[in-house]
Amino acid sequence: MAVLGVDGWRGRWVGARLEGRTVTLLALDDVVAVLAVPGVELVAIDMPIGPSDDGVRACDVQARRLLGRAGSSVFPAPVRPVLAAADYADACRISREHSDKALSVQAWNLVPAIRGLDDAVGDPPDERVHEVHPELAFRALGPPVTDPKATARGLAQRLAALRPVMDVDDALLAAPARVPAIDALDACAAAWSAARLARGEGNCVGDGVRDSRGRPMRICW
Repeated sequence: MAVLGVDGWRGRWVGARLEGRTVTLLALDDVVAVLAVPGVELVAIDMPIGPSDDGVRACDVQARRLLGRAGSSVFPAPVRPVLAAADYADACRISREHSDKALSVQAWNLVPAIRGLDDAVGDPPDERVHEVHPELAFRALGPPVTDPKATARGLAQRLAALRPVMDVDDALLAAPARVPAIDALDACAAAWSAARLARGEGNCVGDGVRDSRGRPMRICW
């Protein structure tokens, strides 16, 4: 059984294809390429799936609460109408109309990827595709991961957490050129989550609600 963990990377995607302990890092141009990776039973992607029509998603609130001080890594997903915005100012206007809040620049930068993923998942949605968050995975792994991922200690903690469950060092040595270590490790954590979900062992937060296109509004690990 092979699964795929995916993390966004500068308008592209980093994939981590996991089969047993063997993990292969991939540089993927778009979400169509992500969903076309062959022989994959389940895809776990670090990107919002199932935007709310109005208001904050329960899964975002619950994920931030679980992560505590690291909860800021969970950006509130933009409301669905924002996906049609022409620019950042328009997105903020739409966001205020539907949720009483402006949109952060970080969330706006994710909109093209969210829009592309929303289109590619299809109608009815591809049930192989699940939204995950790497920090939730790292906290479920051991030893403890407590430092920011951009720091030397944070990087070492994430490697220590992944080594018992996959051959992460071999994957990094064979990674495509210019793939950042941070995104590669996040994709690996997403792949670990994908394997758990495929076995029926994963955890999720959310209120069980689906969005207007039938996508579940939940975050898993």
